[in-house]
Amino acid sequence: MEKVLVTRRISENALELIRNEGYELSVYSESRDLTPMELIKMCEGHAALLSVGPNKIDEHFLNSCKHLKGIALMSVGYDKVDVNAAIKQGMPISNTPDVLSEATADVAFLLMLSVARKAFYMHKTIERGEWGFFEPMKNLGQELYGKTLGVLGLGRIGLELAKKAKAAYGMEIVYHNRSKNQNAERLLDATYVSFDELLRQSDVLSVHVNLTKETTGMFNLTTFEKMKPNAIFINTARGAIHHEEDLITALQNKIIWGAGLDVTNPEPMDRNSPLLNMENVCVLPHIGSATEETREKMAVMAAQNIIKALKGERMPQVINPEMYQA
Repeated sequence: MEKVLVTRRISENALELIRNEGYELSVYSESRDLTPMELIKMCEGHAALLSVGPNKIDEHFLNSCKHLKGIALMSVGYDKVDVNAAIKQGMPISNTPDVLSEATADVAFLLMLSVARKAFYMHKTIERGEWGFFEPMKNLGQELYGKTLGVLGLGRIGLELAKKAKAAYGMEIVYHNRSKNQNAERLLDATYVSFDELLRQSDVLSVHVNLTKETTGMFNLTTFEKMKPNAIFINTARGAIHHEEDLITALQNKIIWGAGLDVTNPEPMDRNSPLLNMENVCVLPHIGSATEETREKMAVMAAQNIIKALKGERMPQVINPEMYQA
């Protein structure tokens, strides 16, 4: 009986899908990340890997685990995968796209509104016993009605956020993509602009791009200096897209007004980071997909991909389709 290694406890429904196909499961259940060598060792005797968490699927791993029939990621992002090495190795690898668009857009919307009204910071004042004398001009936020939302990466998640912002606050939508999103332009009267123009026009700038060589460190002090002084920066994509020390500097020097982060650089964030005590900043611990419904869909999709790989069939969400070309 072939065995599947799963690197986190996931939905029982997803595990049952694999069991019902006649495969045996090994589920890693410790509350710590596996080291690269531990993961390689654990893959011995297994025919496939369902990878959950920050496991690096690099050239060394792939060379050490040539026996695997496939690897299914329970994530949309695959920046920890050496795709070229996987292609060279002939290893099919899948992800879980599309199923978390609404949930992640909800978190971006939550952060946008929370930053604008200084919600996290004001909650902390209650905990510190500082809810006292009323000062009408202190700790004021800003309204979002009629403001401009800039979206870097107007794909599925960015579009969901833009729809919410347009419906709730009548926000104008500008965006920058590698190519124009004509559907968004029709639906939302969105306007395609250059990256520099996106920085200049946005009152709120929300990031929804993949982490690549081009996007790593894309938001640095030079970038922030091109933004409006009242601008709110939102990142729910990947922490390495922004340079965190530069973001701190930009906020401390009022180069931009505020920031909302569901991803940080590094991750997990240092509990002593000054970002956590800034009144115009809201930080969450990477909860973009953290709903029961979305995590269930992600786990089931990953399980379905694993089953296909074990049967020698094409993984539906394969990230390296070159594996199946004649």
